[in-house]
Amino acid sequence: MTLTEWARACSEELGLDLATEKPDVDRILDLTRDAAHQVARPAGPVSAYVLGIAVGRGADPAEAAAKLSALAKSQQAEEA
Repeated sequence: MTLTEWARACSEELGLDLATEKPDVDRILDLTRDAAHQVARPAGPVSAYVLGIAVGRGADPAEAAAKLSALAKSQQAEEA
């Protein structure tokens, strides 16, 4: 099972009508990577959760993910 198929299975299990595609999964993976590497490992799933809440409330997925990734990357810059 691919991650895209897994995301679709999760959506179906929760009764969500989501047309999850590979770019959606890649966006989430990129965000969680940035947060886990720049902030702390547990920040990855927490960031994905916050992204999901934002998108559920109407935020553009690509824009919201980009903002959160930039926020995570700025944390490393502040520590340097």
